[in-house]
Amino acid sequence: MRHRVRALAAGLLAAALLTGCAQSVDPIERLGKKAAQKVRPHESAYRRWGLAAPLARPPRPPARATAHTAGPGLPPVVDHVRTRDKVVFLTYDDGAERDPRFVDMVRELRLPVSMFLTNSVVGPGYGHFAQLGEVGTSVQNHTLDHASLRGLPYAGQRAEICGQQDKLKQRFGIRPRLLRPPYGAYDSTTLRAAADCGVAAVVLGRPADAHPLRPGDILSGFREPNLTDATLRLLKRIQAEGFTPARLESYL
Repeated sequence: MRHRVRALAAGLLAAALLTGCAQSVDPIERLGKKAAQKVRPHESAYRRWGLAAPLARPPRPPARATAHTAGPGLPPVVDHVRTRDKVVFLTYDDGAERDPRFVDMVRELRLPVSMFLTNSVVGPGYGHFAQLGEVGTSVQNHTLDHASLRGLPYAGQRAEICGQQDKLKQRFGIRPRLLRPPYGAYDSTTLRAAADCGVAAVVLGRPADAHPLRPGDILSGFREPNLTDATLRLLKRIQAEGFTPARLESYL
């Protein structure tokens, strides 16, 4: 039964989450009540993770995207979501961290998380991110080799972006909609190449340790070596400042 539930979860979430499409329904709830209980344990899990209270449910996301394009046919560059909702977005880069506890935390706390993966960093670790996909994580593009894109010729940038689109399509069945350029470095050529590779938005971010939090912050750049512990400290701060995590793809 467990394998059947996980297979159902993987199929639905691959279609609903990896694409980054806007949703107003918790994707795990789409599995049905009994299946969802298998995917996430009892709500008291927040106590096991040291939180003072359950994470607040985010408000319904906007019906339309809030980002503006950089030009006709080009994806928008987003470093902050324009919203009055007291929500922030948890994003992680590269794919070097593969702590099994992180999967448990995402599942039990129902964290809306976006992973921007680099193929040369992930290496043989794609199975870990498949597990994260099963519990609701969105997987997005951080290029093949983590090269600084700005200044590279079009062919080189396209190879980095489209190459990782193809890798992730091969691994997860769906091409990502979001790109985070390594080091936040991009130029007009990046936007052309991203558009040609099917990217809907280029996403930057704000350091996760930035103070104070602002509505619509896209948090990234975790400086601590263990993502699980770093995320737990951030979640406590998010709660203390009156915010809650939301799904980035629902706002873009």
